[in-house]
Order: sequence, then structure tokens, then C-alpha cells
Amino acid sequence: MKESFRIKETFVWITTDEKRYIEIAKEEIMQRRRELEKFVRWHPYFLVTLESYRIDETEVGNDRKKEVIPEIVKRMIESSDKFGIGPMSAVAGTLAELAVEAMRNAGATYAMVDNGGDIALLTDRAVLAGIYAGESSFSNKIALRIKPSPSLLGICTSSGTVGHSISFGCADAATVISKSAALSDAAATALGNAVTDAHSIPNAFRSISHVEGIEGALVIYKDMLATWGKIPEIVRTKEVR
Repeated sequence: MKESFRIKETFVWITTDEKRYIEIAKEEIMQRRRELEKFVRWHPYFLVTLESYRIDETEVGNDRKKEVIPEIVKRMIESSDKFGIGPMSAVAGTLAELAVEAMRNAGATYAMVDNGGDIALLTDRAVLAGIYAGESSFSNKIALRIKPSPSLLGICTSSGTVGHSISFGCADAATVISKSAALSDAAATALGNAVTDAHSIPNAFRSISHVEGIEGALVIYKDMLATWGKIPEIVRTKEVR
């Protein structure tokens, strides 16, 4: 079953076998958002910086009760720091990842959270993950065939031509695959930033290839498609929903 869920800026599609897992994902997303919002109130620079953000374990806010940095914040900082970019580059993937982890911990063997094209996936069956690339001729015409695996997979896409997220490049789609959606999200942003024209694509992959954990990536720019590393089989399809 598949259900959409919106809370403020977050809009996700949750796919799984049982309704209870969907409710678990929703609760996880709401809780992690609350933690992030509380942190940002006392650390507003975290929300706007486009560079690496570092912070020590500290008191959050000015309450007497001390709290460690929320897990969502830690993962966003750790993932984005590998590419020298701001932590908000990993927010969608990190939320999706935490939600799927909560579903897995509750017993789900098939769980997917798609947060605006940033996907965290755990699957016990073969599935197709489509790629939307704006006005490119490849848009909604290709998909990645994902094999069953007990490991969580992060498939995240950044675009300089689609959506409201900040990108300094012009790729129609820059997609990165790893075992972490937080890492894939930040990497997709870095990769997308590096694509400025057709000639820049081969060198663009160098912006992420040095980071451990990145399995593979693809770039769609107009009528061009380029790949790097180990990626799932690319299949053609009329439309993937």
C-alpha cells in the first residue's frame, strides 16, 4: 500500500505492506522534524549555511535540561561535511532514512519513503525506482531496477531545473546511490552543483567519487545520460509511479 503524508514543508510517499508501518513512519517523521525545529531555533545558522557546519555536544536552547544534539542533526552534519556543503542538503534524505529505519525496527521487510525524490528503501522484492528529470527526454522514461536486499538503500536525486531546492548546477537529474539516504542526498546535491554544462559531466563525478560509501551515480543533462560506479540496472519504461 502507498500513502502520502504532509507536514509543513515535508511531503512524502510511504510504501509498505501494512498500515501500521505507515503510521510508524509518520510518527517518526513528525518526531524528527520537532527535534530539528527545536535545534534550529537556537542555531539558526544551521538552516542557511551553504558550507560545512560543525558543532560540539552542547546544551540545546537555554533550558536547564541538557540534551545531546538530535540524531537527525548529527547525520545531516556528517553527510554534508564530506562534500563541504551545508547540512540542509541532506535533510530530505535523512528524514526518509530515519522513517524507514523505524519501519524496519518494527518488523517491516518492505518499506520505502520518497521525500521529494530522495528515497530510502528496504525491500524484500524487486522494485523499480523511477527518475524524474524535468523536460529531459529521459524523464519518467527510465528506472533503476532494485534487487531484494536486507540492507537499507538510499537513492537520492538533485536537480538544477526541477523543484525549489538550491542547486548551483544545471543537471536535470543528478542521482546517487549508497547505503545511506542521508549520504546520497548530500552527494546528489554536490554532484548536481558540479554539472554546469555537457562538458563538465565527466569531471562532475569527481565531486563525489572520493567519498567512502558512495556506490554509484548517474547524471541526466538534456538528452545526455552518464553513469559512474556501480548502479542498479537501468530499464526503460513509459512511466514509473
